[in-house]
Order: sequence, then C-alpha cells, then structure tokens
Amino acid sequence: MTIAYITYNDKGAYSSTTVEEEDNRLLNFLIKKGLTIEKVIWNDPAADWKKYDLALLKSPWDYFDYIHDFYQWLEMLESNNIRLLNPSAVLKWNADKHYLQDIQSAGLPITESHFIPKGTAVLLHYYFKLFNANAFIIKPCISGGSKNTYKVTPKNATELNSKIKTLLTLEDFIIQPFLPEIEKEGEWSFVFFNGKFSHALIKKAKQNDFRVQPAFGGTIHPQTPSSKLLKDTQRYIDQFAPNCLYARVDGVLVDNTFILMELELIEPFLFLNTHPENYEHYYQALAELIQ
Repeated sequence: MTIAYITYNDKGAYSSTTVEEEDNRLLNFLIKKGLTIEKVIWNDPAADWKKYDLALLKSPWDYFDYIHDFYQWLEMLESNNIRLLNPSAVLKWNADKHYLQDIQSAGLPITESHFIPKGTAVLLHYYFKLFNANAFIIKPCISGGSKNTYKVTPKNATELNSKIKTLLTLEDFIIQPFLPEIEKEGEWSFVFFNGKFSHALIKKAKQNDFRVQPAFGGTIHPQTPSSKLLKDTQRYIDQFAPNCLYARVDGVLVDNTFILMELELIEPFLFLNTHPENYEHYYQALAELIQ
C-alpha cells in the first residue's frame, strides 16, 4: 500500500515558537514503522495521484482559501478509488461550520451560534444584547487559522461593522459569544484516534490576545481529564466522527458542563509532543484502519 501524506504549500504562516512542529516527525515515525508513505501537497499540479492507494490528511492548512478546488480534489480522489482518512463525506460536512447545527440538533451542547448568510446586512451592536455579553466572535463559516476572525467589543463594533459588511458580500459568517472561561481557564482540546481517547490539553492565548493557536503565541498545557469530561467528549466522537483516524474536540467548561466550540476533523494540529506515546497511538489507530 502506497500512502500520500497530505500537507500544503507551507509559507510559514503557522510557524510557532511555543509548540513543536509535528508533521515531519510523524512522517518519519510512520516510515520507520515500515509504511510506504510520502509527503504530497494536496493541490500540487505535478502530483501523480494514481500511484497512491490511500490519502492521509495531515495539514492541508490552506484548503479554506481554495474551498472549491478542495472539494474537486476530494471528488478526484474518490473517482480514482483512493481511500481517504478521514472519509470524504466527513471532510465535506466538517468544512462548513453549519455542521454545528447538526450537533446541536442531536442534543449535544455547543457554543451558542448564529449564522449570517452571504449578502445579509448586519448590525453588530445587536448581538451584545442577544448574547447578553460585552464581546463576541465573528468568523467565516468556511475558515481556519483565525482568518478574518474578530473579537467584537463595544469599542470596535462600529469600525468592524463596515469591514464585516464587505466580507459578507463574499461568504457566510458565524457569530458566537466570547466565553469568559477562555480567558480564565483556557480552551480544552481532546484528541482521539480511531474513536479512542489519546490525550488532552488546555490552550491559552498570550496576554492581550484572544487567539489560542500556537502561531499567535498561544501556549499548551497537558491535562489529565476527569472520567466525566472524557464521557462527555466521547459522545461527539461516537455520533459524528465514525471511521475517523483522528479527531479533535475543542471546547470550554461552563458551570461544569463541556460546551463544544469546534469539532476538528479535517486538519487539526494534534499536539503529539505532549506525551511520548502519542505518536504510537496515531500509528496503532492507522494500522487498525488499514489492516
């Protein structure tokens, strides 16, 4: 079996000084395990896809910038009988944050979310009253890496309203209250491989920022979650991440209840360096799925 290890044309946008780069280390780990696997940029026009039996998505971190090309690429893999991990149907569903509505309809807690369709007029001040909060987050429904993501406060709402009005001519947006728990305790991430829990951590933003991603100075803090937390987060995996090699459940604790912010099934950073066994967890899950 020949495996394509899918990445992107890395221009350093997500480089971090706080978290170890894991793509090459994981690739080398899998090669040492005896797998025939090689790195391929997902939209490289020179790639010979017919040579691969399996495509393993690791870090196509610009897919949202070329979403229509990405969808076509997924269809091309399917038409060539190249198996995808994670499955194509899951990737398409997860690419658009409207998926949160499905999770909420299933009875699982999510951060309150309001969707603004492309072309809609918006008055950002309205959402302070709606959320009964003095801050909220607005971002595109198809996005990643904090692209066009803004924390709106009474001080910047008027300025941002004009910017969001222009952006809404291009795509749909999602608005969610800014949860103070993120500043107080941080954002939880739970990583699962083939439906099984591997490891957990809390991500914290640097001072005077709201973005927890390592590329923006965020830091990570490994955790040992309670059995209740594991049970609560496992429910998202069992219902919405079937046959997935990897999944990351991101959220916060509000009054002792886990509230989902994102279910990451396309290209999440996996924080494999937080425990020496995490790379082995990844490999064992992959071996189970391809045997």
